[in-house]
Amino acid sequence: MAAAELASIDGEIAPTAEAQVPVDDDGLRRGDGVFEVIRLYRGRCFALGEHLDRLERSAAAIELGVARPELETEIAALLERFGDDDGQLRLIVTRAGRRLAFTEALPARGETVSLAVVEYAPSIILTGVKSLSYAANMQATRIAKSRGADEAVLVRPDGIVLEPPTSTIFWVSPEGGLRTPSITSGILESITRAKVARQLHVEEGEWQVSDLHGAHEAFLASTTREVQPVSAIDGRELPEVPGPLTQEAIDAFAGVLSEELAADQPIGGD
Repeated sequence: MAAAELASIDGEIAPTAEAQVPVDDDGLRRGDGVFEVIRLYRGRCFALGEHLDRLERSAAAIELGVARPELETEIAALLERFGDDDGQLRLIVTRAGRRLAFTEALPARGETVSLAVVEYAPSIILTGVKSLSYAANMQATRIAKSRGADEAVLVRPDGIVLEPPTSTIFWVSPEGGLRTPSITSGILESITRAKVARQLHVEEGEWQVSDLHGAHEAFLASTTREVQPVSAIDGRELPEVPGPLTQEAIDAFAGVLSEELAADQPIGGD
């Protein structure tokens, strides 16, 4: 049975198909707002506190207030209605101050993912902000699909690797080290990225796309993907799928997940 799709709009819970927001909200008209997506395991949030912290940081960067205590209360009520299924929780705070929370089914993912490089110039104003203005990210994915890949990997005009539109990337360089772009290169401060990086020896920096093109193995990491091996980049099949460091990342994240879920932290806990 598919997970229930429910929506909480300022605390009012209804089936998502029946939920409504006024059309004069600039969150709708201009994409002016912030959001988070959180993995649900048997109805429980993974790293909810960290996601809410980032939501507040994103909101502060665009001068938007977040009523966190009210949002936490509404999340708890929504998840009580949702039950103990797996899925994902989407949180949105709009320019009009509306608090939206949605329970959703997990998107379909393959065992591996192929990538295509797409040039992208980050907005300095929105660097590090998880804003509703995701049209460029979604277009990058469509461009990658038109080239026969599953997903894009964004690369700056100067050739520096950034990230895929909705995840972060790690790869084993031709020199043998596990690498990932640094936060200062213009990427989102990914929660899953940080958890994986703490478990492994990872070099963070600004890396040219030629280094990625020579990778022995690679993987993506995100809330909904967890750790997903990369099978090909720009049509070149990677020699190790999953490679040993990818498998190490998969095992390490599974350990982190098991430990954090076993802690049974309350809504709003870190």
